[in-house]
Amino acid sequence: MSQNRIRIFLFAVLVVACFIFLSEINFFPRLSPKSSSQKNLNLVSDVINLIRLNYIEEPDPAKTMNGAFKGLVDSLDPLSCYLDKQGVLQYSKRQEPKLKEVGVVLFKSYGFFPQVVGLIEGSPAQKAGIQIGDYISAVNSRSTLTASMLEANLDLKSEKAVPIKVKILRGTKSLEMNVETSLLFEEPFSYVPATGTSGILKINRLFPPCVKKIKEKIVPRLKEQKKALILDLRDCYQGEMEEARKLINLFLKEPKIGYFEKKGAALEILSSMDEAPLEKLPLIIWTNTATMGNAEAVAGVLKEFNRAKIIGLETLGLVAKQDFFPLEDGSGMLLTSSIFHVNSGKTLWETGVEPDIKIESEDQGTPSYLKKSLSSPL
Repeated sequence: MSQNRIRIFLFAVLVVACFIFLSEINFFPRLSPKSSSQKNLNLVSDVINLIRLNYIEEPDPAKTMNGAFKGLVDSLDPLSCYLDKQGVLQYSKRQEPKLKEVGVVLFKSYGFFPQVVGLIEGSPAQKAGIQIGDYISAVNSRSTLTASMLEANLDLKSEKAVPIKVKILRGTKSLEMNVETSLLFEEPFSYVPATGTSGILKINRLFPPCVKKIKEKIVPRLKEQKKALILDLRDCYQGEMEEARKLINLFLKEPKIGYFEKKGAALEILSSMDEAPLEKLPLIIWTNTATMGNAEAVAGVLKEFNRAKIIGLETLGLVAKQDFFPLEDGSGMLLTSSIFHVNSGKTLWETGVEPDIKIESEDQGTPSYLKKSLSSPL
């Protein structure tokens, strides 16, 4: 192995060692005694020497560096991730309204294959036979084991309507199929009438101009309604907190609706102080396991203020803010920088939103949700 390549390789491992040391000393001082830091550094040193002396091939420095950064960042939590140049490009296009999708929502923990937790009704994925609970082990012949949750979801989107080859693990079976992609949502929301209610307002993505369009097109139709409106947040896993705040403000006017807690206990207070045009309209919220992130905040805040009844499944607890940091080589990192608390102080991070009325996880179709809604007094 050449001296330059050895230096680059060792530098990559050293970066990991430094991050381990700093994270233990600064981020988790109560959980990691100083002796643990020294032990981990000694372990890294042993690994470096073993690879240098015994590994049969010459490691690719760029690949080693990429892998070191990726393993370090992706292991922090499900939302933090390291993105290579291609990943940064995909991330930059995530809000494009014309992206084609297969119609699944994936959740992934570090070291595991991503699991299907949401399945869009009528989507190509549902028509192809993909089921909630399936694991996606490969996309277009590339393993998903080392992908982050963000990358796994982005890999199932395309700018063109082209089929995506997926490999699925279902129990003891391994299945392969080509799944078509299509434009699932013309708008970030949809609204349909439903007997016995004021209608079903489904939020597909909490990206602007979602709430602006709801105010223009839907709110005028609801102002004189008396029956409960259903706010369908199932499978809503994409969006921004500011748009979530505006959605909350349609139904609730309060000086403080919750806050983000940053490192060092710094707080960022959120309020919804504009006039709430639907504050007197009864409200039911539908959730499932694929109700993630800022959509969870909407459900959690409106439940906290007794403004809505939650029907569905418990959410995963992924309400946090991520900051993106571009790197010199075109790659980048998304790091969780603060976690969300509702007004009482309860955090939704890793706890999620508990429904008032649960449905059976085996039957997550709209008819089951609607039946529960109509039979449950507000």
